[in-house]
Amino acid sequence: MTTIAILTPDPADEAFHTRWREVLDRLAGHLRETGLAVEAHAWVEPGLDRFDLVLPLLAWGYHRAGPGWAAQVERWESDGVRLLNQPSVLRWNADKTYIGRLAEAGAPVAPTLFSERLTVAALEEAAARFDTDRLIAKPRVSAGAWQTIRWSPGASIEDGPTGPAMIQPYLPAIEDEGEISLIYLGGAFSHAIRKRPQAGDFRVQPEYDGIITPHDPAADEREAAERILASVDEDLLYARIDLVRDIKGLPVLMELELVEPDLYLGYDGQAGRRFADAVGRSALQRAIA
Repeated sequence: MTTIAILTPDPADEAFHTRWREVLDRLAGHLRETGLAVEAHAWVEPGLDRFDLVLPLLAWGYHRAGPGWAAQVERWESDGVRLLNQPSVLRWNADKTYIGRLAEAGAPVAPTLFSERLTVAALEEAAARFDTDRLIAKPRVSAGAWQTIRWSPGASIEDGPTGPAMIQPYLPAIEDEGEISLIYLGGAFSHAIRKRPQAGDFRVQPEYDGIITPHDPAADEREAAERILASVDEDLLYARIDLVRDIKGLPVLMELELVEPDLYLGYDGQAGRRFADAVGRSALQRAIA
C-alpha cells in the first residue's frame, strides 16, 4: 500500500495549538478514500525516508524556525526523502523575495520593496515610491499574518517584522472585494475561494475570523494565475495563488503559497477527489521512477 506522510507543526511551536488537526482530518480522509495510507509526522522529527511520498502541507510555524527549516529541507533532500512540492520549491518559496523574481519574469505582482530591517525611513521611502501613505509590512519569511502590520505616517512599527522585511502598498480592495485564492492541484485549476476581513481589519485568515466563501474566478483572475504559474520552472503538486485587485482594478499577486498552504478543500464538492487523485498520480510516478 502506498504510504503518505503529511508534515505537521513542531510540537514546541505555537502553531501546534492551532486548527491544523481539523485540516489534517480532511486531507487524510480524502487520501484514504482512494486507498492511500496516511500518517501525520511532525516536520522536526526524523524517519521520513520510509514513506512513498511526503507532503509538507501542515508544516505550519516553520517560519519561526529560522535557518532550521532550510537545514531540514537540505537534510531531507540528502536522505532521498520523496517530497512534493520538491525541495527546491520549499527553499525558494519560503523567502518572499521570490516576488521580485516573479515580477522580473513578467508575472503580475503587487509592487514590493525589500529591507534588511524595518524602519520608519524604509516605510517612508516605500510610501514615496508607491505614491501612497498606506502600506503593509511583513517578514520576508512569514505565514498567517505573523508580524504583519498596516502602517501610515505616525503609526508605530513595534508589532512589525523584527528581521528582513517586505513592504507593499495597502490595496483597499482587500476590504470589500477581498483576497481571491485560486488553488491548483497536479498542475490544473481546481477551485477558488474569496477571503474577506472583518470590518476594520485587513487580515483574511481564519485565525482572524476572515469571511471565506467559494468563488468563481473571473477571466482576468484565471489569466493572472496562469501567468504566475508559468513563471515557475518546477512542476508543482499543489499551489495557492493569492490575488488582490490593485488601484487600477487589475488582479495582482500578494503571495504564491507552495510550502504549506491551506487548500480549502471543503469549499468545493469535488476538490477533495481532485486532491487525492493528484497525490495518487504523483506517488505512482515516484514509484515508477
